[in-house]
Amino acid sequence: MALPALGPALPEIILAIGAITMVLIGAIQGERATRMLEGIALALFALALVLVLSGEGKLVTFNGGFIADGFARFMKVLTLLGAAGAILLSADALRRAGSMRFEFPILIVLATVGMMMMISANDLISLYVGLELQSLALYVVAAFDRDNTRSTEAGLKYFVLGALSSGMLLYGASLVYGFTGTVTFPGIAAATQGGHAGLGLIFGIVFIAAGVAFKISAVPFHMWTPDVYEGAPTPVAAFFASAPKMAAMAMVVRVFVGAFPGAIHDWQQIIIFISIASMALGAFAAIGQSNIKRLLAYSSIANMGYALVGLATGTAGGVQGVMVYMAIYLATTLGAFACVLMMRRDGQPVEDINELAGLSRTNPWMAFALSMMMFSLAGIPPLAGFWAKFYVFLAAIDAKLYTLAVVGVVTSVVGAYYYLRLVKVIYFDEAKPAFEKADLGVRAVLLVCALFVLALSLLPAPLFNSAAAAAKSLF
Repeated sequence: MALPALGPALPEIILAIGAITMVLIGAIQGERATRMLEGIALALFALALVLVLSGEGKLVTFNGGFIADGFARFMKVLTLLGAAGAILLSADALRRAGSMRFEFPILIVLATVGMMMMISANDLISLYVGLELQSLALYVVAAFDRDNTRSTEAGLKYFVLGALSSGMLLYGASLVYGFTGTVTFPGIAAATQGGHAGLGLIFGIVFIAAGVAFKISAVPFHMWTPDVYEGAPTPVAAFFASAPKMAAMAMVVRVFVGAFPGAIHDWQQIIIFISIASMALGAFAAIGQSNIKRLLAYSSIANMGYALVGLATGTAGGVQGVMVYMAIYLATTLGAFACVLMMRRDGQPVEDINELAGLSRTNPWMAFALSMMMFSLAGIPPLAGFWAKFYVFLAAIDAKLYTLAVVGVVTSVVGAYYYLRLVKVIYFDEAKPAFEKADLGVRAVLLVCALFVLALSLLPAPLFNSAAAAAKSLF
């Protein structure tokens, strides 16, 4: 039997070999190797990024189980940038908290390999393998600060619910295989081409939807998100909110658009329900939050709801909207978490929103950057977040999903309240003592994210055009 072509999977292979090498270095040198391993992880991400960007066309390998196309490349770039941002945010913060160990960068690299496999999965088996590789690393990362009860609780909750969702996904996959006779996405698409899926297949789609909804923390599978974001160390929460969300959303799009295009009328109802529920719960639940990490958790749930509006259309324009939304969400979320990491006083992190009072007078640059992230998340024009929402709502209107678009606009208005409340605290409340000087890595991430949001606000066309070209590879 001929060996499969390894070229399309070269970025993943290099990351996997790099992770094994990092384990050996860590085992020999111990904690002394931590800084070096962080550098190696960043170098691996940079190399993988170059290899991903150098790819072209649509390449399928590993007996049809792995695909490298424009959509995969776009989402892998976002995933790698999110993972690199997480390493930069975590290095000094975890070290200062006394919870940094050499395993952390290794786990981030291993999780990233799993995420990239999820993005390129072209059948249900490789999808599950990638998902589990990512999940097993994330279970450990969530409970990384093992001396902290909140962190351990966060890890345990994520593990129990994650195992449940993986089981549901597997059960759904087995039903789909049973009723179509194949696990490959093109094979499933051919089997469901008639337009009406049988009842057994619809049950399979429902279970798969439940399994993947957990990974993007969409309602009603969102319960773990606020607890994990609040309980896990802040750099870990930043990682959870960024790279895994990119991979999970790519996986959701690939499964529904790639494997079930003929059954769109069956799964569209599920996605519309999940989208509306996520937007509504995220918007209303965040109003009463006083902890900024919990607020960002509910904001993340709402944002996944907005992104799903694009998927619900089942069109190339909708998928383009999802990709643009996720790119802008990545920058604003990493920027917001960088600001949370800068909230330190007397050597301790502070997470209460009222601690930001008068920040505009004690740290004007951080106040401006955080306010810009909040305005962007709220979708205030002309910032990048406005264009993100504009494109998904436009796709919904083009697909005649008027109710979905109206609900999206209404929940955006509700959501604007808690984002603008933060801006009001920063600029108009009586000033609290200044925060300590932030680490270089955190400031660098915030600067890059702020520049990205500003650049997209002024010149959004390049991102839209590259997303449009990538979305076409799915159709």
